[in-house]
Amino acid sequence: MSRTLFVNLPVADLKTSVDFFTALGFEFDPRFTDENATAMTVGENAVVMLLVKGFFTSFTKKEVTDARTSTEAIIAISTDSRQDVDDLVDKALASGGSASNEPMEGPGMYGRSFQDPDGHLWEVVYMDTEAMG
Repeated sequence: MSRTLFVNLPVADLKTSVDFFTALGFEFDPRFTDENATAMTVGENAVVMLLVKGFFTSFTKKEVTDARTSTEAIIAISTDSRQDVDDLVDKALASGGSASNEPMEGPGMYGRSFQDPDGHLWEVVYMDTEAMG
């Protein structure tokens, strides 16, 4: 069975979010993009839907948390190398993102993190499965 993962995130300003993630090298599917939302392609079977907060709230009866002050989820994405981790996080910080945690390193693993303009937490990791044992 082939499945696609969709993560939905509320954003304050769609253009700001699109500009930020475009600077990081992500692409958007125009078939699922309008003034309320866009589909950001993360991988072959992973999409992050960036939804204007008012539109996002139409999908839930719960209060929407402010990611700048609370954490509901951490979005983690993998890369092909340690250098790719550094490149992506450095781009995020240079494009309006903010630092999150200190770099993480362990046997066969390396990761760094950042917060996007809306405060959502992103981890970028490289895993060398051979070195992990």
